Amino acid sequence: MRAYLDYASTTPLDERVLEAMLPWLREEFANPTGIYSLCQSAKRAVEEARESVAKLIGASSSEIVFTSSGTEACNLAVKGYALANRRRGRHIVVSAVEHMAVLEACRAMESQGFSVSVVGVDEHGCVTPEALEQAMSKDTLLVAVQLANNEIGTVQEVAKLAELAHEHGAAFFCDACIANGSIPIDVEELDVELLAMSAHKMYGPKGAGALYLAEGTRIEPLLHGGGQERGYRSGTENVPAIVGFGRACEIAGEVMQEEAERLRRLRDEMVRRVMSEIEDVRLNGHPERRLPGNANFAFAYIEGESLVLELDFAGVSVSTGSACTSPTLEPSHVLTAIGLSKAQAHGSLRVTLGRFTRKEEVEHFLSVLPGVVERLRKISPFKRGGEGYV
Repeated sequence: MRAYLDYASTTPLDERVLEAMLPWLREEFANPTGIYSLCQSAKRAVEEARESVAKLIGASSSEIVFTSSGTEACNLAVKGYALANRRRGRHIVVSAVEHMAVLEACRAMESQGFSVSVVGVDEHGCVTPEALEQAMSKDTLLVAVQLANNEIGTVQEVAKLAELAHEHGAAFFCDACIANGSIPIDVEELDVELLAMSAHKMYGPKGAGALYLAEGTRIEPLLHGGGQERGYRSGTENVPAIVGFGRACEIAGEVMQEEAERLRRLRDEMVRRVMSEIEDVRLNGHPERRLPGNANFAFAYIEGESLVLELDFAGVSVSTGSACTSPTLEPSHVLTAIGLSKAQAHGSLRVTLGRFTRKEEVEHFLSVLPGVVERLRKISPFKRGGEGYV
């Protein structure tokens, strides 16, 4: 059998989402910026989807800007806010465990005259108020801390961090791409000015993302042209993808609580089995405050890429970390940030469950994992007590 356990990388398209998209891929193909009836129909579909996306996070539809991806939403938040408000300050604070879309966007602003401070995290991947306080300055314009980590699943206490940022006069940006649809989000409770989302992380299509932009928050557009999305993001709207995004948000709102409870039960049993049946394994991330379907393990004395390939041969799809950084040979910046050595980080395995994960898939993974680990350890160059020790 084939067990897909890499939902943090991307999720399957929900059939109900596909059904909602099909008319806009076939007969309803008009450009939503036109004035005749076919165009107006497409425009209404976009606006209905905007309302659905906004409802899931407790926002107003006028505060949602559609983008082509979560990466674009993150770049629009960081670069757009910094450029529009640079007279107020030129210092950006970002956590060490952010997605590369956020870290690289912040680094890019250094060439525009901004300074960037990277805040470290504790052993569970949490940004503490004390650490954030030390990084702040009178020139701090923006603080960027994710809601949840896509590799280790740790959920940050964003409301506390946002409060601290506001005390220093800084705005707060939250990357919620991996969290949206998995855990409840209320932008009023989080008290953030900007929040990024992605459709394909929540059973919607690739090619659609969104930025929550709190009323009164100023940003500069990255793309210039026809002035779509209230001038914040020019370019003809991807109507089918946006419609799919909206439908995915509607479904998430209906099933999130029940789904989260089921995934926690599956994940907790999986973690218990792995930790009890295999020696020298570490669970990365916060033991309790983590995404429902996330488990990240570090296996001593073996290399994660080999583990992924061997499991693939055995019919299990998992990853070593973020899909956006997996082609590189460098260890995960998230795992090194929480204190793992390079060897330990290279021996990591991310297992993420989702809406369509069956118990049989998890059982198949658990049945083949011990044998794979044992075979790889026999041929491993790492020695017990050496650098690869967990």
